[in-house]
Amino acid sequence: MAIGNFVIFNLMKKRRFSWILLLLLALSIKLFSLFPDAVEKYYSQGLYVGLSRFWRILFGWAPFSVGDLLYGTLIIWILITVIRVIKKIRKKQTDRSYWKNLLANSIRLALVVYVTFNLFWGLNYNRKGIAWQLELETGPMEKQDLVAVMLLLRDKVNSLDTVAHQRRGAIDSKRYLFDGAVTAYKQLAISDKRFAYPSVSLKPSLFSYLGNYLGYTGYYNPFTGEAQVNTTVPLFIQPFTSCHEIGHQLGYAKENEANFAGYLAASVSTDTLFQYSVYFDLYSYGRPYLYYQDSMLLKKLDSSLNKGVRNDFRELKKFAEKHANPIEVVIDKLYGQYLKANEQPDGKVTYGKVMVWLVARYKKNLKI
Repeated sequence: MAIGNFVIFNLMKKRRFSWILLLLLALSIKLFSLFPDAVEKYYSQGLYVGLSRFWRILFGWAPFSVGDLLYGTLIIWILITVIRVIKKIRKKQTDRSYWKNLLANSIRLALVVYVTFNLFWGLNYNRKGIAWQLELETGPMEKQDLVAVMLLLRDKVNSLDTVAHQRRGAIDSKRYLFDGAVTAYKQLAISDKRFAYPSVSLKPSLFSYLGNYLGYTGYYNPFTGEAQVNTTVPLFIQPFTSCHEIGHQLGYAKENEANFAGYLAASVSTDTLFQYSVYFDLYSYGRPYLYYQDSMLLKKLDSSLNKGVRNDFRELKKFAEKHANPIEVVIDKLYGQYLKANEQPDGKVTYGKVMVWLVARYKKNLKI
């Protein structure tokens, strides 16, 4: 009995210690996140740089997404756990002690996920960010500046339209697509080393077809450092998506930041497919802003797009309509809440906020 009591005492002691440790780590992370200067200096430009590269080296060699397998395993485990709980309820095998332990284990798991997520990547949501790095003065977008940028974007997509359509089939090759995104960042890093991308870990999503119905074109796995791209969406949006996801890997957690990093890379690419992809997406992001300012002008601008560009907009719309479903609406709302919980109060609108910085960059040097 004495040995048994000793073992139980030690287990209780270790469990209590793990609770204290998790709570202290969670509180420390939350406190640290309140100081963007410190996060930028010691985490985003410090710890995260080495940590993210370590994960890319560890898993980047695999031709498949290790993170997707991890997510798949987790989903299966959750389903099995839920089924077991339901069975116990039906058999009336649950009591106060059972629910207390289940709640405690759930809270402990949530703390582990919170601590791991933030240490591996999540603290980047609290950094000073890319606009601060590039010294962009942001503010309300004046109509004349927005119109000037939209006209430039219109001219860009129109000038790239013919060549981009002729060569579009090349994007069907995942190797071509990913190599092109990596090369774009290499070209960007020549003028700004902050965008250097050593140790590649960019892969097709194992859940690409599922993504068509859930509404995502790519995502970053903070637990494995891998960037995944949905390679079943229309070809012309895949190059910018690939550059966007690399932006996340480099520590630009907010969606407008990853968009801007992706824009900087794709816009300096010598590949017309990447240039067309980024300017097409940026024009799309700018449309709601111009509609709010001057809907008639937007209609006129849209009508001046080349036929090939207008066809791409139709293809994108048909793709979305074909895969529309009630579950996507729910996922969309949940994702919006996730973004709001991570320093992005505008939810999914945050993606389009890249236009604020694009206009700021235009005002700074009159180019995009």
